[in-house]
Amino acid sequence: MTVSDNKNKDVYNPSKGILDKANIRGYEKLYQQSIKNPEAFWAGIAKELNWYKPWKKVLEWKYPFAKWFVDGKTNIVANAVDRHLTTFRRNKIAIIWEGENNETKTLSYYALNREVSKFANVLKAAGIKKGDRVTIYMPRIPEQVIAMLATAKIGAIHSVVYGGFSVEALHARIIDSASKVVITADGGYMNNKIVQLKSITDEAVKRSPSVETVIVVKRIGHDINMESGRDYWYHDLMNLPIASPKCETEVMDAEDPLYILYTSGTTGAPKGVVHTIGGYMTYIYATMKYVFDIKEEDRWWCTADPGWVTGHSYIVYAPLMLGTTSIMYEGSPTYPYPDRWWSIVEKYGVNVLYTTPTGIRSLMRFGELWVNRRDLSSLRLLGTVGEPINPEAWRWYYRVIGKEKCPIMDTWWQTETGGFMITPLPETPLRPGSAAKPFFGIVADVVDEKGRPVSPNMEGSLIIKKPWPGMLRTIYRDPERYKKVYWEKIPGNVYTTGDSAKKDEDGYIWIIGRQDDVIKVSGYRLGTAEIESALVSHPAVAEAAAIGKPHEIKGTAIKVFVVLRTGFSASDDLMDELRSHVAKELGPIAKPEEIQFVDSLPKTRSGKIMRRLLKARELGMPEGDISTLEE
Repeated sequence: MTVSDNKNKDVYNPSKGILDKANIRGYEKLYQQSIKNPEAFWAGIAKELNWYKPWKKVLEWKYPFAKWFVDGKTNIVANAVDRHLTTFRRNKIAIIWEGENNETKTLSYYALNREVSKFANVLKAAGIKKGDRVTIYMPRIPEQVIAMLATAKIGAIHSVVYGGFSVEALHARIIDSASKVVITADGGYMNNKIVQLKSITDEAVKRSPSVETVIVVKRIGHDINMESGRDYWYHDLMNLPIASPKCETEVMDAEDPLYILYTSGTTGAPKGVVHTIGGYMTYIYATMKYVFDIKEEDRWWCTADPGWVTGHSYIVYAPLMLGTTSIMYEGSPTYPYPDRWWSIVEKYGVNVLYTTPTGIRSLMRFGELWVNRRDLSSLRLLGTVGEPINPEAWRWYYRVIGKEKCPIMDTWWQTETGGFMITPLPETPLRPGSAAKPFFGIVADVVDEKGRPVSPNMEGSLIIKKPWPGMLRTIYRDPERYKKVYWEKIPGNVYTTGDSAKKDEDGYIWIIGRQDDVIKVSGYRLGTAEIESALVSHPAVAEAAAIGKPHEIKGTAIKVFVVLRTGFSASDDLMDELRSHVAKELGPIAKPEEIQFVDSLPKTRSGKIMRRLLKARELGMPEGDISTLEE
């Protein structure tokens, strides 16, 4: 991969080896075709998948509600599992799982089908029918994936809740979805601690009248409460005659719901984002195939949790539809040592690694020695997800992990979008910190509050102008909220992402961050991500979080919380140096009023920094919902 300078931006060009083997070439020409005739483009992709009955119409658009592949009949499990059983992939490894305690399991596509079919029959015996909701509250273990697939196989709707969420968070999601069955475990491991999933489930289910059955996977093996007539051990049920290894896959309409996934904003009740089968499966299949250039022999590792959308799309459904071998790891990236992730890459020969900027920054602080102990030569492509990646972390990831040979697919998307929306392809010249350009069929722009495109390099609102197959269909039981939150904030019948962005002269899009993550100092708007990126570009800083505090003169002052890299110590001199560094990078207006050195930052289990919590604690305000807090 070669590095050049273009208009004062670093540009990393892909190597000839990457280009020669890419699944797709000629982005600009194909992109123009995809937006001129999107229905023909998406029909072509969908035809690579299995349908029981073809669609009559690709898209029916009645703003702001879409139907994709109208009257088509399919099932995502028919594409993720069933279709591989009559090919050589029948005996190919589908999932390689490693527990935090070094336990391992592998499942071939044949074995995965048996387990999914058996558990689908268990769910049927528990009274679950097409359209019923099933809540899955589990650690990162193979049974979590099996539960999702089994639910989808029989036409029910799954609601996966992060393992480790609080009682109230779990209860709110069970109540809203009116789930009949909850699937959980006696506990899970995270950073050498046991997450008490069953006791949390017990408390949540006490006040959830819809729940008839709780199914419990034995992961830890410690004593737990099992309520007679309601609670059943997973292994006991799977050994009963009801758990036949043969189960017909339910024929579903393309627009039948596949899952509800709850997103929690800063205020209000969690929103139940609804994704349907046909469009979602087509979209995530295409995005993974082309963005991550998946080859038949690849070993793919997405480090996310299946409990959030990255896990749904790129641990469970897309890799399996592509017949890929996917790695799952249960625990912490630093247990027992900070090379755990790199040891997994080495051990299993991972070819494509997809992780978060937060994960990268948290491991940067331990230096390069932990990485260099491991053989990472199997890696071909890298990826990031979850938030904008600052250029310093991008370059470290590229240089230290990718050894300057692995392009980084910096993907921007949301729970609501289903899959990648703005992303490079392997052929794309990369610019550290930019998510590059829209994926095929996606018409994105950066506009002002009246919907007018802003000038190049000016900050504005990121919008999507046309429907796409992976889009959410509604908020569960609340279509009016769906319209208000996503479609009515900016004129022009456009989807409002809620993110700030800039677009440069070459059409590259630079995500700044959530529009509610903005600090206004003396009338100037500063994104928290910009301030944090400036801090992390200093060699002493591993991670940073910025908040605004009331100030008598400026209105708002900037306070930052800083985690130092190994080998650096907090001092007044370093504090002054960091202030000067931010002023140099962003201008004097961005200089932090206060800097506090901390050992760690509060994060969600999906790796996002909880600035809201830092601000509440700093100002002595109510902390609100902290159910997503990792620790």
